[in-house]
Amino acid sequence: MHLNPYGQDPLALAVDLANRPCADTADLERRCAEAGFLLERAVGEADLAAVRDFLTGWAEVIDSPDDPTRAERLNALLAEYSGPPRLTDHAGTGWHLHYRPDDLPAHRQIAALVAVGTALHLTGRGMSRLGRCAARDCTHVYADFSRNGRQRYCSSVCGNRDAVRRHRARAAQENGERESGRAWPGA
Repeated sequence: MHLNPYGQDPLALAVDLANRPCADTADLERRCAEAGFLLERAVGEADLAAVRDFLTGWAEVIDSPDDPTRAERLNALLAEYSGPPRLTDHAGTGWHLHYRPDDLPAHRQIAALVAVGTALHLTGRGMSRLGRCAARDCTHVYADFSRNGRQRYCSSVCGNRDAVRRHRARAAQENGERESGRAWPGA
């Protein structure tokens, strides 16, 4: 059985690359390898710049104000970077589907994987399963792979920090209300 190369891994890589931009070409190659991507060509400086540009367009999908806009923006990425599905055994690893031609430059291969992976994620799990962290001091993105589909933070660190912030704000408000109640006799 061959695993779907357009599953969760490309989306997790995109989130990682968006939140922690690559330092150089070696970093991009290493992170792709860690995600299990077999790049058909070496990553060059032009690929690194093109991946950054692609991620800017991908972030527009994340920041879409509604589902139709999100679909429109993602469809534009799919039209530019993916192709018709076809069977391939390009690396001798087993037959599987590709939504791109073989032997693409690294940046186009990454963009195709991310665009199709994003489309499969949103259509399979829900159009709201991609977003920005709800913590007010964080701009990181997340892909919601949770079972219940209620993720709002990029990490548990941001979620915990935001919960503590809300708790302290409530406690301060309650304390202020008690203090103001003492100032008015008979209240």
